[in-house]
Amino acid sequence: MPKKEQRARGEPAADSLVPQYPIESVDNALKLLLLLGEQPQIRLSEATRYLGVASSTAHRLLAMLTYRGFVRQDPVSKAYLPGPSLTGVAFAIFGRLDIQGAATPIMRALSDQIRETTHVGMLDGANVRFVAAVEGPAAVRVASRLGRTMPAHCTSTGKVMLAQLSQPELHALLPDEQLECITARSIAGRAELEAELARVRERGYAINHEESEEGVASVAVLIPTRAPGLRLALNAAAPQHRLDGTKHAPVAAALAKAAREIGDQLG
Repeated sequence: MPKKEQRARGEPAADSLVPQYPIESVDNALKLLLLLGEQPQIRLSEATRYLGVASSTAHRLLAMLTYRGFVRQDPVSKAYLPGPSLTGVAFAIFGRLDIQGAATPIMRALSDQIRETTHVGMLDGANVRFVAAVEGPAAVRVASRLGRTMPAHCTSTGKVMLAQLSQPELHALLPDEQLECITARSIAGRAELEAELARVRERGYAINHEESEEGVASVAVLIPTRAPGLRLALNAAAPQHRLDGTKHAPVAAALAKAAREIGDQLG
């Protein structure tokens, strides 16, 4: 059985040791957290079936996870989603990967090669958080977005990561048809975004033409990682006139090579 499927079903890895005195309630709570790592939300009926316990037992487990902030309940749908404590733990672990330290030397060489600014972005809910950046060598260049958070659907970096989600996962992140716009060119509707994400999957990279900032264009590719739940992407951003359609494919190829190198560094 593949390890990912094994994790989703809450089964121990082949090389793990069952504790001498297992605590079933703790085990069941951890199984629910593992399930949230594989899908965007859990309903009480699903938790009950998944654990093979009474509905009241599943409800008590979810109530305790909610109390500690590891899950939160949507007031409308009543589904349970990742809570702030779970997200905080995940980002603390991701932070210790030293993404910036691993990526920066590779990004610097890439920026020198393509003569443009490069960023690494991390998917943070429906947003993208820029966690590494190297400005290009040209006098007129796109400024670093290091540390900034932006709506994922308004950036090439975010779009290439959103394209990896299933439709239910995407709808859980973006429950409304109307989307936030940063510029007049930002994608304004979820249906329009889904059509764009289909094109991203077909060509293997995402593009952005003044959707996050006027006068700025970008191309982005995924960074392959082995860390469950960690989604990263690498982009090249340039003034609009320097990154037209004829340059998308060659820039994407250079990005893909660098992205593989960054993924290897992260292990």
